Formats: sequence, structure tokens, C-alpha cells
Amino acid sequence: MFTDIDQGHLKEQKDPDKKALLVIDMQNDYLWEARKPMFSYDTKALVGAVNEAVTSYKRKGYDVIYISHILPALPTNKMFIGFSIKGTPGAELYEGLDIVSDLYFEKKFSNTYTAKAFREHMEKERYSEVVLCGLDECGCVGATAKGAVKTGAHVYMLEDCIGRRFPEKKVQRMRGELKDMGVVYIRSGGSGLPD
Repeated sequence: MFTDIDQGHLKEQKDPDKKALLVIDMQNDYLWEARKPMFSYDTKALVGAVNEAVTSYKRKGYDVIYISHILPALPTNKMFIGFSIKGTPGAELYEGLDIVSDLYFEKKFSNTYTAKAFREHMEKERYSEVVLCGLDECGCVGATAKGAVKTGAHVYMLEDCIGRRFPEKKVQRMRGELKDMGVVYIRSGGSGLPD
């Protein structure tokens, strides 16, 4: 059932009891020691924070959904990109990540809503609230937040559970864009945590 039209997108009626935590791109290529230098995340701190959020949100009844950025195993991708390549150990979810559900989706583009299987799952479940964490705020997490807003769901960013590899100026610009769209930044430690 659709309720209104926003910027050319039909907004589906949401189920107020359905909420999801999206754990985005927490993969070996971005977190293990063998990663490329540009992925300079503090693995221990980020994985610890994300795992705490997974436990907390699962306990509150949220569906925990894992997402991986997977690129086709083409020679050009292997040579020029060199990470998130289908079938490689680096593309797998990070071994230190707590896996509490079998809800797992792969995407080829930054915005997870471009992945058909994910989009169909989200439409079927009619989530009223989506909370995001993972990698990277100016990349896939930010792009997915924009995609989530278009569905009419309430969208939250767990700012202490999101990795950032871009300069602070770019991070602040992305935050401004997302806040202007209605995305709310919260901390996972309790204050501001959606009920």
C-alpha cells in the first residue's frame, strides 16, 4: 500500500514495528592487516563498536542485516581496484564481526538500494526505521542513507560505529547533506538511541 509521492518516488506504508540495523561493508579488505593503506580505519575500535551495536539492536528487536560490496572477478577490477573482488578472501565479512542473523545481501554500487534482492527484502518487510553503521560515511554508508530516505523510513546514522577515510571537510559536507534530507546522527552508547 502506498501513501504518498515524494520527488517522483512512491512511498510505501511502513510497519511501525519493523526496524533494521544495516551493517555495511565490514569486510576483510577494509579491516584486516593486509588491507590497502587508504583504508586506515582503527579496526579494533570500529569492529568493537559495531559489535556492541549489533548486540544492542538485536536485543531491542531490530533485524540485523549484513551488506557486502562485491565486484565481479574481472581482470580489470583485480588489476585497477584490487579489493571487494567476488570469490576472494578479502571480500568476505571480517572474521571479528559478530554475525547474529542470516540476512545478508551483496551490492555492486555504493547505494545498497540499487541491489535488487536487498530492495525487494526492504519493500517486503516495510521497515519504518533504518539504522546504519559500517564503512564508509562518505561512501557506501552515506549513499545507502540517501537511498533509505527515499523509501520514507526514519533513517539514523550511528556516528561512533561508522568508519571514515576522507578528510573532515568532506565528512562534514556529507553530514550536512544527510541532515538536510532528514537523517539523524546518534551515538550507539545510549543517548539518542532510538527505542
